[in-house]
Amino acid sequence: MLSPRYLSILLAFVIAGVATAFISFLPHSDSATLFVAFISVLIFGSILIFFALDNLVFKEVNELYDQIKQIKKKNFPLISRKQLVQKENPIELLKKELTAYVSTTEDEVKELKKAAVYRQEFLADVSHELKTPIFAAQGFVHTLLDNPDETPEIRQKFLEKAAKSLDGLDVLVQDLLTVSKIETGAIKIEKKRINLRPLIEDIFDQLEGKAKKRGVSLQLICTDTAIDVKADAQRIQQVLVNLIDNGVKYGNQDGKVTVTIEDRKKAYLITVKDNGPGIPEKHLPRIFERFYRIDKSRTKLSGGTGLGLSIVKHIVQAHGSKITVLSKVDKGTSFSFKLERAI
Repeated sequence: MLSPRYLSILLAFVIAGVATAFISFLPHSDSATLFVAFISVLIFGSILIFFALDNLVFKEVNELYDQIKQIKKKNFPLISRKQLVQKENPIELLKKELTAYVSTTEDEVKELKKAAVYRQEFLADVSHELKTPIFAAQGFVHTLLDNPDETPEIRQKFLEKAAKSLDGLDVLVQDLLTVSKIETGAIKIEKKRINLRPLIEDIFDQLEGKAKKRGVSLQLICTDTAIDVKADAQRIQQVLVNLIDNGVKYGNQDGKVTVTIEDRKKAYLITVKDNGPGIPEKHLPRIFERFYRIDKSRTKLSGGTGLGLSIVKHIVQAHGSKITVLSKVDKGTSFSFKLERAI
């Protein structure tokens, strides 16, 4: 598009030509008169048209563009130095900025839609998870209230079941609070020098009874006697308990859960592997989501809250690492993450 200067000259030429043609039809008009008239109209016409265009049209466009530049600091990508040096036409720049804005807005809308779906799923899951133990406890308590003449044995049995449901509710609430605090940074990770070997051996002792019931053997594979890392002992213990306990619960009967620690110079690679049924590939991208379950009925029987792997992921990330999962159906599952070596 032409600038105000060139556009005004072009229009002035046209007007001067028309004025000269008109004067040529007047009596006593000669070549000198026509030339003077043409130059005069051209000069004054150019000046008048230039100021008219600059003030009435381009000034408003420039003001509009300046306003958009202020807005685009948040919503638009920055204009390159090359564009500023070239003094690209403001209307063309406006088109580019609007195109970029539409593209950015579309991406934001997509993210908002995904977040809305995730929020709806999360609220539905939370409602379901909270409702189940509450309704169970209510059922047992109301049964006792409606039947005050029940035998002491039945009353004791119903009270124990109600207490078990409420204990499950407490575990669920505590897990929810843990995830929320880690996500918001309310829980601070205090890295200290710790030895992983005794920590893992203590976890094996804690889970020994549960493992024996299913005939699962627990094994630690590591060549070093001292595995010193920089980590928060309490939180890393929480990670390992979750992973090892999952291997015991969801692995094969009479199976095996192995914890392997490999020296990677500046870090140690910790892998928890079971030889269980494995996880179908379609589920792998979502297993770290809150309340995501591969087999809901199986998880219910095992007493899980559906938050364990989500907590694991957030704790590992808070240590500046990343947890990965490898699994094949009927070949078992392994979870791996790194911890910084303590020097």
